[in-house]
Amino acid sequence: MSLVVVLHRPQDLVNIAGVVRAMKNFELRDLRLVDPAEYEPYRVEGIAHNTGDLLQRVRLFETLEDALGDCVQVVGLTARQRSAKRNVRRPRDAAPEILEVARSGLTAILLGPEDTGLNNEELDRCDRTVTIPTNPGYASLNLVQAFSIMAYELLLARNEARPFKAPRREAPPATHDDMERLFADAERALATIDFFKTRQREGVMRSLREVLHRTPLDQREAKLIRAMWIEVVRFFERVAGSRISSSIPSSSSKAPVIPSEAREP
Repeated sequence: MSLVVVLHRPQDLVNIAGVVRAMKNFELRDLRLVDPAEYEPYRVEGIAHNTGDLLQRVRLFETLEDALGDCVQVVGLTARQRSAKRNVRRPRDAAPEILEVARSGLTAILLGPEDTGLNNEELDRCDRTVTIPTNPGYASLNLVQAFSIMAYELLLARNEARPFKAPRREAPPATHDDMERLFADAERALATIDFFKTRQREGVMRSLREVLHRTPLDQREAKLIRAMWIEVVRFFERVAGSRISSSIPSSSSKAPVIPSEAREP
């Protein structure tokens, strides 16, 4: 599958660097620059770090015709609404179609200058156009924003999006007994802090059950929540114990003074 990104007359080095960074993010390797206003690879890499391998593959062209000459498909990204509606797609709909053609030959993802985008003559060279839905009153996207959206959709369509990492330790689902012990400990802890003093115990516990049953817990999660409730009770037991011990004089306390008249002669 062959995809190449073509930036036609880019004006800002920062935008080139942004596209390079997005290409690295979404696993695209080939960039062609047509008559850029400025291009210094070392400055681009200073903005888009760790992209030296991609920058070594950048090719410069003087004309758009030269840059697109070996492509079998040209996809233009534009916010312009044209009278000709052929092959106009949204990024998600277009991505699988683009990749299907790219299996048989080089496909160019073409973006125009930052200030004007692709003009009608340049869009006429495109086999299809892609328009990203935005606020009609403020439709134009930044060059890097538009490209990133398209590159993301192409990555998804290639089924190469990385799955989320699995938990470090997987645990089986919490059993009914696990949950009932959790609720019993929760009720004991809430009673300890007088939570039910102004609230109906049954209603509170029913609401708590609804919340915790909304997302099924595994055994490790159930044990963790139980440990929280148990520690609440133990904390108050320790506080109560310290108060009792502090009210009892210690053996090292100073002996009381005996009145002189009570002393033996």
